[in-house]
Formats: sequence, C-alpha cells, structure tokens
Amino acid sequence: MRKIIVLSMITLDGVMQAPGGPEEDTSGGFKYGGWTAPYFDEDYRKIMEKELAQTDYLLGRKTFAIWEDYWPKHSDFWPGINDGTKYVLSNTLSKSDWKNTIFVKNLADIQKIKNSAGPDIQVWGSSKLIQLLLKNDLVDELRLKIYPLTLGEGKKLFDGGAIPAAFTLIESSVTSTGVLIANYKRDGEVKLGTVGA
Repeated sequence: MRKIIVLSMITLDGVMQAPGGPEEDTSGGFKYGGWTAPYFDEDYRKIMEKELAQTDYLLGRKTFAIWEDYWPKHSDFWPGINDGTKYVLSNTLSKSDWKNTIFVKNLADIQKIKNSAGPDIQVWGSSKLIQLLLKNDLVDELRLKIYPLTLGEGKKLFDGGAIPAAFTLIESSVTSTGVLIANYKRDGEVKLGTVGA
C-alpha cells in the first residue's frame, strides 16, 4: 500500500493559501501571496531538496491548474516533477498536455491508487482535497512547515471536516528564520484521559 503524504506550508493560524507568490491564488480577495519568501535560508533549502525527489502526486483541480502552467517550464528547480505521475481529482477536467497526468473522479479512485504498487503519493496545496482526505482518514503523514506569522484570513489546512485522529511526531527541526519543520505519521485513535493521571 502506498502512503499519502500531505506537505503543507502554513502560518501559525493555519493559513496555507498562496505561499509562493502574489499571483498564485488570489481567490476570496487574498492579498498576502508570497508570505513564505522572507523565511528561506540554507536549512530550508536542504529540506526542500529532499522533498522534491521524484515521486507521484495527488492534486486538486485548482492546484493542478497552477502547476500545469508553471512547472513544465521550470523543471530545473524540481527535476522529477514532469516525470512523476500527477493524479488530479476533478469532475470537470479529463485531459492535459502535461505528461504523466491522470484524472480521477472520486474517493474510490484515490483508494485504488493508494492500494496499488508504486511510490508514495505527495499532496501539495489542494486545500479542499486535503480536507476530504482528512475527513476520510486517508492521510498517512503530515509534513508541515509552520511559519512564525499570522495572516488572519485565507484558505486553512484544517478548515472543517477532519476526523479525530492521533499523529506521532517522527522528525522535527527549526530553521534559522524560525520555521518549524514537523513531520507526523498517522497513529491510531485519539486517546482521552485526565490531566495528571
């Protein structure tokens, strides 16, 4: 079985919208695009190099539209992106000129991919897709980059729909600019108890 790994850059208040640039995603009147730029440093670059190794990807329609326009022309920064399979959850799209793109229609299709042979599957961006995966307990790992700022508005990682679920911290570090890198794996049910017990 393949793991579904969510990679997300978020603010302290959970905003994940348009981390890369001002024009990336202005939906809802969002005006803070590019909020990650001041925090890049050598530590962050090394972490990103590991995460940009070739794998397969699961994307929502809107993130795919942004990627399809950008990454085929910028693969020098992300060498494996064009060769990895891009699975796109969409009811409106059915073809693309970007090689290795496959469109899926529903959760059953995603479950079939998860149960198939192949590399792990990364989910980048795609806020609504991530919430759907969390709601249906299909996320095996969360790789979060938590930035030391709040924005107060924008699409959020946990914006309703997640089921109660426990995760275990498997790796963490802090960059020189204060970005907390925290990787968690899914680990059973939420345990309740009494403080001090």
